Amino acid sequence: MAGLIRVEQLCKSYRSGDQTQEVLKGLDLQINAGELVAIMGQSGSGKSTLMNILGCLDVPSAGRYLLDGQDVGRLDSDRLAQLRGRQIGFVFQGFNLLPRNNALENVALPLLYAGVAKVERHRRAMAMLEQVGLADYASRRPNQLSGGQQQRVAIARALINQPQLILADEPTGNLDTQTSAEIMDLFQCLNRDRHITVILVTHAVEVAMYASRLIRISDGRVVNDGPTTQPINNPS
Repeated sequence: MAGLIRVEQLCKSYRSGDQTQEVLKGLDLQINAGELVAIMGQSGSGKSTLMNILGCLDVPSAGRYLLDGQDVGRLDSDRLAQLRGRQIGFVFQGFNLLPRNNALENVALPLLYAGVAKVERHRRAMAMLEQVGLADYASRRPNQLSGGQQQRVAIARALINQPQLILADEPTGNLDTQTSAEIMDLFQCLNRDRHITVILVTHAVEVAMYASRLIRISDGRVVNDGPTTQPINNPS
């Protein structure tokens, strides 16, 4: 498999007054195209900062991050935005849906920003809703959907631009156990059937076990990186 993500001696520091806080400390990492990876770590370990850098929402203070061969640290804000829109889909714990928009409109939002015509936006958004099993809920607003349905809408929105990479930050954090399992089954299907690289940040071991690889971060460094010991496979 080709290396989609390569991180070399990655450092990230933040200034607060006269103080400098080192969050990432010379981190090395490679993730291949088509992997399903979980990242775990205690609060303050640096995993969210790493996720922001992988998602091109932030840039490293030192070291290099190459996404599909491009050195992200050398890109200006406009090119970073283009890279995000073209290659990365985001899924968040809080769903981040617009409350006044229905499911179809929420899924189509990235296409609106990209200047795609309305008819084409709606056609592609409906196709995505069908893929996540919510075609019959296209006209419902977020407050008319369950938590699991809202997260499926968010996943459909993340898929609308056909990204190579999905970054999911605590994607089951607001969901009950059964719904969490359904969402993780969906991620597994996307990874297996559409060969989308999926990176999950989670604090839940039972969620991490859906991944084929587990990376543990502590104090800004990778302390363990290997296969999950008890992988849970989608039975379908």
